[in-house]
Amino acid sequence: MATRITTALTASIESALARDSNRDVPDTAVRWLGHATVEVELDGVRLLTDPVLAPFAPFVERRALERAVPAPERLDAVLISHAHHDHLHLPSLHALSECTLVVCPEGLAEWLYRRGVRNVAELRVGGHLDIEGIRIHATPAAHQGTRLPIGPSAPALGYLIEGTTAIYFAGDTGLFDGMADLSRRLDSRVATALLPVGGWGPTLRGGHMDPRLAAEALRRLQPAQAIPIHWGTYWPRGLGRVRPQRFHLPGPAFAREAAEAAPAVQIDVLRPGDAIRLGAPHAA
Repeated sequence: MATRITTALTASIESALARDSNRDVPDTAVRWLGHATVEVELDGVRLLTDPVLAPFAPFVERRALERAVPAPERLDAVLISHAHHDHLHLPSLHALSECTLVVCPEGLAEWLYRRGVRNVAELRVGGHLDIEGIRIHATPAAHQGTRLPIGPSAPALGYLIEGTTAIYFAGDTGLFDGMADLSRRLDSRVATALLPVGGWGPTLRGGHMDPRLAAEALRRLQPAQAIPIHWGTYWPRGLGRVRPQRFHLPGPAFAREAAEAAPAVQIDVLRPGDAIRLGAPHAA
């Protein structure tokens, strides 16, 4: 069964790439593929965060606008923030090249290796690794990272990606002490923050940020640019009519909250599949 799922997902990705081959993607850019999956291209290095590329994941289905899922043709590394199914999705990892480096929180490497993911590097908060001139720092995240119902337990991470500009991928997190200190690493003239502003269901429990809390995170971080993620993509099967505003509205609501909390920060609300050059305004 797993082989059939992976084969079908690979075919879907290849089809999406063929349809997407003519898109003009800037050399230094981010592309939001939905939920917490973001393609980052910085100084010639391509990274992918928390890849979930399937039409279905455990308990949820993809309900984003009918757009191809443009998985990157070439990747230098995948960044995994934590072990939850909607961030560490094994069929999506298996559909990528087995040579791609997978960076994950300390405590997940052995579990991944036993499931066929062999090129793995672990990081703990404060650690870093370098890839072709890009430095990837592991940052704190206020989020429970155990894979349920039975799975490995490892702390959740965010990542600060530094090259000629700095990109903060918060992963999945609530507010935490020291968040403002991260801004010392961010060049506020060009840095971009990828902030979670919602979830995948009609409720949002602790360890997450809604639009208001994400705007407070933005006030503490003070980057030049921010993009809301972790919203508007997946939803529990059969619950499409239950609080649909929690699916459609977190991104725009974050933009409104951010205008009050951090008016100097440029906010770009993307749709799944949209790409934007770092530091450039997004044309809706």
